[in-house]
Amino acid sequence: MANILYPPSRPQSVGEILDSAFRIFGATLLKCLPYAALAVIAGQLPTLYDLSHGRPLLGAVMAQRTQLLSQHLHDPLWWILYAVAILGTMTLTNAVMLRQYALATGRAANASAELTTGLRKIPGTLLIWILLGLAVAGCMLPAGIIGGVAAASAGAPQAVVAFTLFVLLALIPASWLFVRWSCSVTVYLLLDRTALDSLTHSWRLTAGNFWRLSLIYTVGLVLLLVLYGLSSVLGGVMALVLARGDVAVITAATTVVVVLLGAVATPFYWALALAVLGDLSVRREGTDLAQRLSAPAT
Repeated sequence: MANILYPPSRPQSVGEILDSAFRIFGATLLKCLPYAALAVIAGQLPTLYDLSHGRPLLGAVMAQRTQLLSQHLHDPLWWILYAVAILGTMTLTNAVMLRQYALATGRAANASAELTTGLRKIPGTLLIWILLGLAVAGCMLPAGIIGGVAAASAGAPQAVVAFTLFVLLALIPASWLFVRWSCSVTVYLLLDRTALDSLTHSWRLTAGNFWRLSLIYTVGLVLLLVLYGLSSVLGGVMALVLARGDVAVITAATTVVVVLLGAVATPFYWALALAVLGDLSVRREGTDLAQRLSAPAT
């Protein structure tokens, strides 16, 4: 008998949503790891190309950034790899969610359908992220301008305080908009809706749930930060012990850590998104969902 993890049979508490996310994550991780790992590797293609040509990586030194940008502008192959990296990363990342959804609902994974749908959904996914970015930037821009003006007319300590205060104030509407549209990508990938319809649907689903969702996303973010922190420390220690000052070995070890982190973090993020969507769907569409749950399998 299939282990049905989605959708939930009733509205859930914050703790139950997090528990559902962990159960979906644990049940689907191994089957999603190939997609997630390949997605991270695809995203590293331009960086690996730069390393193979002895180019400096983006660092704190402005001269290195200028040099690297100049090299990129005169290298068509780098831009081709950059486009391939974006397409590959988004296709595989979308496929992770589609596979998790299939497994969580008791269906078999279908690589061909997942990859095809993941590729087809790229334009809409990009549109949603761009609109989200513009909305957040629209909230932050006035605060940045006001903070900059205040900073220019005040002394150094007061400037820092003024700028920080205006940025923190701008985070309030920015975070509110982000939470209200936080389910839009998940809705777009799983339901037969356009990108704009998905934004509208997410807005309707998340109404009245700002604080619950903020708490859930905060816990998820803290867990990811802890995972990244511990893994980075362990990876750095191992690299120093094994590499003994060899920069190439340290770079290779760091790359492996990045791949492993991304391969684990992506399924966890989507599992959390799926658990949140399931709970909100039950709350907003409980009657229809209950009917679908009670319907006999065909």
